Amino acid sequence: MAEVPTQTDTVRLQVAGAQNPDFGKSIARLSQEALTELGVSPGAIVELRGPKNTTAAIAFPPYPADAGLGIIRLDGLVRANAGVSMGDHVEVAVARVQPAARVTLAPAQPGVRLQGRGQALLRTLLGRPLVTGDTVSTSVYRSQPGPQDGIPGLPPEVAQRLFGQQRAFGLQEIRLIVTSTSPRGIVQVTEQTEIELLPEYQEPSDGEPPIGITYDDIGGLGDTVDQVREMIELPLKHPELFARLGIDPPKGVLLYGPPGTGKTLLARAVANETNAHFSVINGPEIMGRYYGESEGRLREVFEEAEAQAPAIIFIDEIDSIAPARDETGEAERRVVAQLLTLLDGLEARGNVVVIGATNRPDAIDEALRRPGRFDREIVIGVPDTQGRREILNIHTRGMPLAEGVDLETLARTTYGFVGADLGALAREAAISALRRVLPGLDLDLDEIPAEVLDELVVTDDDFGDAIKRVQPSALREIQIQVPNVGWNDIGGLEETKQQLQEGIELPLKHPDAFRRLGIRQARGFLLFGPPGNGKTLLAKAVAREAEANFIATKSSDLLSKWVGESEKQVSKLFKRARQVSPTVIFIDEIDALAPARGGSFGDSNVTERVVNTLLAEMDGLEELQGVVVVGATNRPTLLDPALLRPGRFDEIVYVPVPDQEGRRRILEIQTGAMPLADDVDLDSLAERTERFSGADLENLVRKAGLLALRADLDTETVTSSDFERALEDTRPSVTPEVEKEYERMRKQLKQEDPRGSRPIGFQIATSDGNGAS
Repeated sequence: MAEVPTQTDTVRLQVAGAQNPDFGKSIARLSQEALTELGVSPGAIVELRGPKNTTAAIAFPPYPADAGLGIIRLDGLVRANAGVSMGDHVEVAVARVQPAARVTLAPAQPGVRLQGRGQALLRTLLGRPLVTGDTVSTSVYRSQPGPQDGIPGLPPEVAQRLFGQQRAFGLQEIRLIVTSTSPRGIVQVTEQTEIELLPEYQEPSDGEPPIGITYDDIGGLGDTVDQVREMIELPLKHPELFARLGIDPPKGVLLYGPPGTGKTLLARAVANETNAHFSVINGPEIMGRYYGESEGRLREVFEEAEAQAPAIIFIDEIDSIAPARDETGEAERRVVAQLLTLLDGLEARGNVVVIGATNRPDAIDEALRRPGRFDREIVIGVPDTQGRREILNIHTRGMPLAEGVDLETLARTTYGFVGADLGALAREAAISALRRVLPGLDLDLDEIPAEVLDELVVTDDDFGDAIKRVQPSALREIQIQVPNVGWNDIGGLEETKQQLQEGIELPLKHPDAFRRLGIRQARGFLLFGPPGNGKTLLAKAVAREAEANFIATKSSDLLSKWVGESEKQVSKLFKRARQVSPTVIFIDEIDALAPARGGSFGDSNVTERVVNTLLAEMDGLEELQGVVVVGATNRPTLLDPALLRPGRFDEIVYVPVPDQEGRRRILEIQTGAMPLADDVDLDSLAERTERFSGADLENLVRKAGLLALRADLDTETVTSSDFERALEDTRPSVTPEVEKEYERMRKQLKQEDPRGSRPIGFQIATSDGNGAS
């Protein structure tokens, strides 16, 4: 006979962070064993007892990956309401819940003023458990929870009962504090609950500060949060662990990365989650006009932090107050010396951790970057697709999204966007929605009717309009494109397209398969062939199909008359590409940028230095992870031979003149928007346009259209006679001699020179002008 599990009054579980679908919804995910011990079913209200506070949440079953683990997943607000943080333990009990007759709410942050009827919040808070002193969120809920933003693990009927009629309050997530409830204790909001909304923040009676930034407000950082918690949260909360091991706890962390990636936000979240005193040092505020004033201000900040320990000192833009001393004046040197003394002086700092943030780590004095001062340097990089999805979820929590909005697609197309950019994107989309309904609003009314607010939703078109206005800051200094060309937009070249798909698209979209077989992806592809055959289109198409950034550049963008500037531009291009990988770098007319070395004149030798930099970037000490270089040229034999070896340009791809079938496809694409008469025979045109390149065929179609307009400005179709006249006036740009020459180059590049002459590296014009290219 099976043993019946006994029910207990409470269970003790370790707190873990919530996952995105649960943020702001007062959800507690318990293990199945804990649910059985407590005797509760999904959707029931449970009481959470922390060391200082008690709150309530809705019990949910665990995620499949958490099966068998003795943890409870809570979001940042519920953790703060219970007075616990991740890693702590909480007592869970069955709650004694009463229907709420009246609930009074107020803004949870000072300086926020709200207008409107509190009863408008009823649909948002319906079914929520509340306790006096709790901070709650007005995050939006869908009427029918689904896989994109639904609530995994909750039966549909329970989800409908708890969250079926909820909507957002306004166009953003608002945090409110529960100032009082009637009756007292744990209450649940029902249809009969009367809700009062106070316009301004009310100081809590227990003196607790308002809940600030939590880990739930940070997205796209992956394992970075875990590294920061390990280096900062653990020493602040449990210094005895390090004392037992006989080592000093870490004292400093340097966060660096592009602007807008969340360095300051992460520091504030750590301080809030650890309940530590938080002091901020901004460079311009520290500097004083009098001798010794700047150093004195620094000492005051550190003394205050030691008095308020555990404490975190956050130095924003640390490069502005601690630059390299060899390149600064006397005042800056004294500030750097004082900071070094405070970080690692004669007196122990106690339970104080210093966090520095910068986007110019190389500008910081090197003495700061040693263990004992900044023990670890953590890169806060540009988020990938998954990270952008998490950030978009955060910024659209309180946003009423229309059914057609696909955040997954939006995350894939926002290449190079950092967290600040995505926040601006969500704000611009909301303003676009507001602009759409503004003409029908009566702004003279004291309060906008609820039915008007219900119609205010953000659509996919609003995000499409916003993405035109917001430029990715991580790629602001270089040309970035979102290619609009796919494989279907390129006629012919099937063999070439297959090579690029296998060499670029496959490793960028499925890197795990390459790691499993122990092979690396190709670093570079060189496209060569007669002009006008679609080399640039191929590069754009492969970037779009691989869902990668596309950075297009040319020699004129990188070459400069100033000594050293050209190499700096090349290095900067590759550095940016690594930051926003996966990236396809397209260098058009690469023979002008990287000709063979040894044939230049003058003292600067700029192209030789550029070639050296390009070789080092493509196959140097720093690997190209998720970055592929695509070069295009009409004269491949002019390139430096060192670029053509495997490891740099791994594949040399010939882009030939299209065959008849390819020409038929190109004509079909070019005439896709053209109203053709019934007598136009594209098959016949394809047969008669031998050696026409893609550009020639586009020109043929354009001329036919112009001739049709010349004959009759009001014509509605382009006829066969128009194409006949255009064909008489159009000649192929590729002659038989040119085609033969490119076939010879193709064999030569494969080291199959039919003349049995010297290797390719010597088929370059010599400095005295003799010799053939």
